[in-house]
Amino acid sequence: MPSPFPSALERLVKNLGRLPGIGEKTATRLALQILRWPAAQTQELAVSIAELHEKIRLCSECFAFSEKDPCPVCTDPKRDTDQICVVEDPSDLVALEKTRIYRGRYHVLHGTLAPMDGIGPEQLRIDHLIERIRQNQVKEVIIATSSTVAGEATAAYLAECLAGTPVKTTRIACGIPMGMDLKYADRMTLQKAMEARTGC
Repeated sequence: MPSPFPSALERLVKNLGRLPGIGEKTATRLALQILRWPAAQTQELAVSIAELHEKIRLCSECFAFSEKDPCPVCTDPKRDTDQICVVEDPSDLVALEKTRIYRGRYHVLHGTLAPMDGIGPEQLRIDHLIERIRQNQVKEVIIATSSTVAGEATAAYLAECLAGTPVKTTRIACGIPMGMDLKYADRMTLQKAMEARTGC
């Protein structure tokens, strides 16, 4: 059955549908909304997408996305050089930066260990992390991977790798979110909350 849309619009729907969490209905709604925009606005969107690969690269130190290498965080003299926070994705780095609490440096893994998918320590640049620790006299590595099965497995592997180094290895606490009723928490969340309990 032929598409009810012109080919240009159908192509946009197809491309938008490749984004995670975007189904065909949402992609269609977004494409129609973009079509209603003024031409200047759609051109701005197209240029901003094209510039992603032209201007953005990976920082050679922490592997965050940046227009400069090294990135602004790695070159900031006010950041603590003796702390490295290990995160799964650049979005995790952004989330931590928004809190304005952490003032150390980062190491972005760009994923978690997934041997069945061919993702091992080499793909996550864990060797580079260990080399950074040796060269920069790092005192603490904060493992801030997610509390998923893959995130926990990656955290355990990192802790094992760092066991032979003089650095202090810590793991971010996981547990009951603020405002959540205890009876709605699952078993794993309650277990993590009990394990990460602190003094009052």
